Amino acid sequence: MPAVPGPARDGGRIGRLPARRRRDGGAVATVTAGLDLGRVHVDVPVVLAPMAGVTNVAFRRLCAEQGAGLYVCEMITSRGLVENDRVSLSMLTFAEGEQVRSVQLYGIDPETVGKAVEILCADHGVDHVDLNFGCPVPKITRKGGGSALPWKATLLGQILTEAVRAAEPYGVPVTMKTRKGIDEDHLTYLDAGRIAQDTGCAAIALHGRTAAQHYSGQADWNAIGELKAAVDIPVLGNGDIWEAADALAMVEQTGCDGVVVGRGCLGRPWLFRDLAAAFEGRTVATLPNLGEVTAVMRRHAQLLGEWLGEERGCVEFRKHVAWYLKGFPAGSSVRERLGHVSSYRALDELLEDLDPDVPFPVSELGVPRGRQGSPRKVVLPEGWLDSREMVGALDAAAEDAVSGG
Repeated sequence: MPAVPGPARDGGRIGRLPARRRRDGGAVATVTAGLDLGRVHVDVPVVLAPMAGVTNVAFRRLCAEQGAGLYVCEMITSRGLVENDRVSLSMLTFAEGEQVRSVQLYGIDPETVGKAVEILCADHGVDHVDLNFGCPVPKITRKGGGSALPWKATLLGQILTEAVRAAEPYGVPVTMKTRKGIDEDHLTYLDAGRIAQDTGCAAIALHGRTAAQHYSGQADWNAIGELKAAVDIPVLGNGDIWEAADALAMVEQTGCDGVVVGRGCLGRPWLFRDLAAAFEGRTVATLPNLGEVTAVMRRHAQLLGEWLGEERGCVEFRKHVAWYLKGFPAGSSVRERLGHVSSYRALDELLEDLDPDVPFPVSELGVPRGRQGSPRKVVLPEGWLDSREMVGALDAAAEDAVSGG
């Protein structure tokens, strides 16, 4: 099934792509030209953000069936890859039709990151490597990893240098993702952008929140615009893209070269269909009825089953049920039973009980999805903020349980 069945519904939320001009008044190419990351060309300047336990091969294929974009594999730790960790290697699974093999890598040691990048390029045929410096999880930041690491500017440069050096013989572009900084008093994104540019990165993506914000509040799109003005490499904006119209607004307001979409597509893989249409200047907003949503749910479960086997695939699918049915009057009993399915037959029986003609809940448009949390103080190693230089070595535990950012 290449897309949501049935005609797309115009929800009136998406207009034609506005023309953009440089700050000096000169014309610029429209975003419909796509996105170039080194030798990798993406027809639609949209990137699926890696999400732990979500952006596996099945979900990436489901999203790609909706529209063009760059679909990035779940994040893998460099140490796990170098040490041939079974779980890490199992995540390096790609669909037959996955033309661009894109992987997000996380690491804290320059040498280990370099080795991991070479493994990805030489042994797994990866076409693009993204390095993550955005994880706000306390057990990571307290060791100096994740979104805390860019504070150590020299170390950040060393990691990026080793990654680019290892990828260069294979012609594989390296990009990085970061947050604004640790908190509003310790911002790092402009320095990170300059370091990324100086070390040869093909692009930088900025989540417009600090580590202290986690996923709460509003993303600061102004910071994305400031970063775009400060560097010459492509800048990708991330944060609060819930509908295709939001992506157009971000590009228009910040001048960024593309967008990174994370939580907005949870339970809504057809968002990539809307994004592709919007960047082509077409007025399309997909508002599938419940029958169309259940068809996508079944397709998702099938793809998971092809990868993991029917039972494991259905178990893995359970986490997606609440996202797909968000706002629909499906009933608590059906939702609960869907959260325990372990076979296609059980899934089909429950999905058939839902009224296929129920319209999409428009109240769910433009609102946050997935985790949000609340602002909190970032836990850091003792004396971490005293200097931008790294003294000693980071604790290897900083690579444990990383979840993106």
